[in-house]
Amino acid sequence: MRLRRKAREIALQVLYQLDVLRIDPREAIELFWGHFHAPAEAREFASELVEGTWAHREAIDRLISTCSENWSLERMARVDRNILRLAVYELLYGQGIPPKVALNEAIDLGKEFGSENSGSFINGILDALYSKLLKDHADQGDNGKPGPASA
Repeated sequence: MRLRRKAREIALQVLYQLDVLRIDPREAIELFWGHFHAPAEAREFASELVEGTWAHREAIDRLISTCSENWSLERMARVDRNILRLAVYELLYGQGIPPKVALNEAIDLGKEFGSENSGSFINGILDALYSKLLKDHADQGDNGKPGPASA
């Protein structure tokens, strides 16, 4: 299994844990590493994803809410909600991560860890969200990747 894919799976598990227990992200990461092992590169990337996603959670949640008609964040399955958070973090803050990769990885995580409909649910929200980011970015006259300023 690719190291970054493994890191995303680990990040999802830790984000889920944070969503349930509401503990400090570093504590959750250390708790995870106390029970599971992964190569150093996967550990480093997973930790970056968890800490970054959790640190920007409020802004990410607001952005997700603007593109999830009829679905408040509280109504979403925890797995789906945290996959969306992770993907939006990668879209906005992921250095060197092409948007298509972030989107495809999120959809695949949804298919693997979510319900039967998670892949299409995540795809629909992320498609709307990414289109919104691109439009906002174009309106600002910038040619680069949409980033936090456009959120």
